[in-house]
Amino acid sequence: MNRRRLLGALAGLALAACTRRVPEGVGPAAREPGDGGGAGMAVQRRDRVVLPEDEWRARLTPDQYRVTRQGGTEPAFRNAYWDNHAPGQYHCVGCDLPLFDSDAKFDSGTGWPSFSAPLADDVVITHEDRSLGMVRTEVRCARCDAHLGHLFPDGPAPTGLRYCLNSAALTFVPRDN
Repeated sequence: MNRRRLLGALAGLALAACTRRVPEGVGPAAREPGDGGGAGMAVQRRDRVVLPEDEWRARLTPDQYRVTRQGGTEPAFRNAYWDNHAPGQYHCVGCDLPLFDSDAKFDSGTGWPSFSAPLADDVVITHEDRSLGMVRTEVRCARCDAHLGHLFPDGPAPTGLRYCLNSAALTFVPRDN
C-alpha cells in the first residue's frame, strides 16, 4: 500500500472515531454564541470580539480563516499540535483567549490535539452540529465564536470527554519554567 493510500485510510479511521455525539447534559451547556455562561451559568462575556469578515481575513491565515470562520477541518496527523507534548496553554488564534492547558491534553490516536477539559466552563461554547450527514457537538470560542473542533464522550477519566480540536484554531504558549 502506498503512503497516500495509507494516510487516506488513517484519516478515514480518525474521522470515523470522531462521529459519536456527546449526550445532553455532558460538558459545557449547549448555547449559542454570545449568550454567556457554561454548564448552566447565565453570565454574559463582556470581552466579546466581533469583527467584520474582511478584518478576520486580514488577521488570520487562509487556513486559520477556513477552520475558525467557516467551520473547516485540517488533516489528521498533519497539523501543528497533535503531537506537541510541551507544557503550556493553548489559546484561541482569533482572540488569544486561554482555552486549554497541556495538563488536560492526551493522545487520542485521532491525529488532532485532544483535551479532557477546558481551562474554565466559560471559555468555550457548544452546540449541535448536523454537517457532513452526522450529529456532533461543535466547540467554539466563547469570546470570538471561532470554530475550534468537536466534543465527544470517549475521553479519559475523570471527565470522560474528548475535545478534538484543530491546531489551526489554536496558538500554543509555552509555560515558563
